[in-house]
Amino acid sequence: MRYSFENYSLDIDRRELRRADHLISIEPQIFDLLQYLIRNRERVVSRDDLIAAVWNRRIVSESTLSSRVNAVRSAIGDNGKDQRLIRTFSQKGVRFIGAIERDEEFTCAGDETRLPPVLPDNPSIAVLPFKDLGGEVSHNYFSDGITADIITELSRFSDLFVIARNSSFQYKEKPVDARQIGRELGVRYLLEGSVQRAGDRVRITVQLVDAATCVNCWAERYDRKLDDVFAVQDEIARRIVTTLVSHVNKAEANRTLLKPASTWQAYDYYLRAAEALNAWWLSPTKAANLYETRRLLERSLSIEPDYARAHALLADTYISAYQAPLDADYINSEALERAHRSACDALRSDSHLPLAHALMGFVLGFKRHHDASIVELERAIALNPNYTDWRFAMTFVMAGDHLRAVDAAQAHLRADPFYPPRAAFWLGVAYYMLRKYSEAIPHFREAASRAPNSGGAHRWCAANYAQLKRFDEAQTELAAALRIDPKFTLELQRRLAAVCRYEEDSEHSVDGLRKAGLREK
Repeated sequence: MRYSFENYSLDIDRRELRRADHLISIEPQIFDLLQYLIRNRERVVSRDDLIAAVWNRRIVSESTLSSRVNAVRSAIGDNGKDQRLIRTFSQKGVRFIGAIERDEEFTCAGDETRLPPVLPDNPSIAVLPFKDLGGEVSHNYFSDGITADIITELSRFSDLFVIARNSSFQYKEKPVDARQIGRELGVRYLLEGSVQRAGDRVRITVQLVDAATCVNCWAERYDRKLDDVFAVQDEIARRIVTTLVSHVNKAEANRTLLKPASTWQAYDYYLRAAEALNAWWLSPTKAANLYETRRLLERSLSIEPDYARAHALLADTYISAYQAPLDADYINSEALERAHRSACDALRSDSHLPLAHALMGFVLGFKRHHDASIVELERAIALNPNYTDWRFAMTFVMAGDHLRAVDAAQAHLRADPFYPPRAAFWLGVAYYMLRKYSEAIPHFREAASRAPNSGGAHRWCAANYAQLKRFDEAQTELAAALRIDPKFTLELQRRLAAVCRYEEDSEHSVDGLRKAGLREK
């Protein structure tokens, strides 16, 4: 089934939204919301209707509902002011009012870019967030950390395709429909589990489910002391691969285990820090989350000074502060030096940790040591073939390898179907640098709709429109950017772009904003 409206088409069977011939990247939930509005376009659908259909009657705030409707509008070129396609009726609900053509026989042969993702040839798995049975919300970070570490361990097996943590955690505290999750993530297997802490002991229960058939392939329960928790993670990962061995051509996979902290208290602080850093990436204007991350990491390192992952995460906080206009660390070389020292400490503590090599690669990119930065990224991937990060694309852009940046960004989007807005942003930057302005714009629009308090996506969208000589749209986007960050200038853009290997790329980034009308100082 395909619905067509204006210059857009919505393919229900393949879950694709297109503008003309270009595929638009769209979150599954946004797709479901658009689909529901179109199928019920004969009436105004209420808030309760949307919550029942899209959120399975879970509690949803007004702000969340409003932001999701705005994201749908953004995906189809509409906005809350014009309401050309989706209109809000006060105290009643919303309605899709665009003219629709329906084609039930439509197929799109030959297209290899599809949503939901196609099952890979290798066995594929998503580890769903483990349930915390302790009943205390404050302890959720522990079960989340166990889940994340099992994802990390499984990712080391080159014969497995493992969905990234960010996408797996979209299903936290949601009813598990194995078939639906398998379709949305493009995986064959799901790992579910629970964690219960009592004193100095922990009980972990896991089960492996075939998402296509809902058959339980394997289940196990582990009762351990907290200081044995790393051995449990290793045991679970090995057992899963053993269970899947009949489905792979090559079952052997050499891997190097993460070196754990010698005491579980350091691990506990690390997990809290990782949770705080994830909160920062969801709202990168809240400096308190970044500072809390550092405080917790310092507590972890005071217990276990050679904890490689804690050092790597600490480097992450400084490279994040370097990029965000929060405080004196913004575009400050001292912040880069602190990040570099922490990355060096991580590698000294564990030279086999992919995260440590990746962070070193990101830091070296900002220090303009581009060849060395690429070497570090390649080492991270060699250690873990499934390792991916949206900042790979960022680093390749800085190094001037824009085609590789596109490949890296698209690989991350596949591994993490619920990717963070920055992933779409850097894919857009890569396309801009390749002068594929029309292809870049949808990614910046998506980033802007999902991170409305970030001015960067609006600025880059303005630059692309200006390069296409669509100056009215460029000025609209630039105005939106300056409402968020009124002090931004061409001079500041030059400072940001100075990390690029090639002056041509740096000047190109400034050129679009100049054409859009951004002031010099």
